[in-house]
Amino acid sequence: MHPRGTGVQLSIGFSETPVQERPRVHLDLYAGDAQGQAAEVERLLGLGARRVAWDSYPPGADFVVLADPEGNRFCVIDTGRG
Repeated sequence: MHPRGTGVQLSIGFSETPVQERPRVHLDLYAGDAQGQAAEVERLLGLGARRVAWDSYPPGADFVVLADPEGNRFCVIDTGRG
């Protein structure tokens, strides 16, 4: 959410369903430019995320796939390439 209280609101619910290898839905985190992306990836790794060894990265990918401690995948996007 934007600091002024505007923007999209997000609610995350808990489910007992096992984590899927290729989930139908995942979260994208927009991190600004490449430097912001790298800093956010390092911050998330420090909080317990792990890098996903994903074999489907396109050349010049603007995203990094991570997983939370329970294995739920999400992406950190470099939005500075637009």
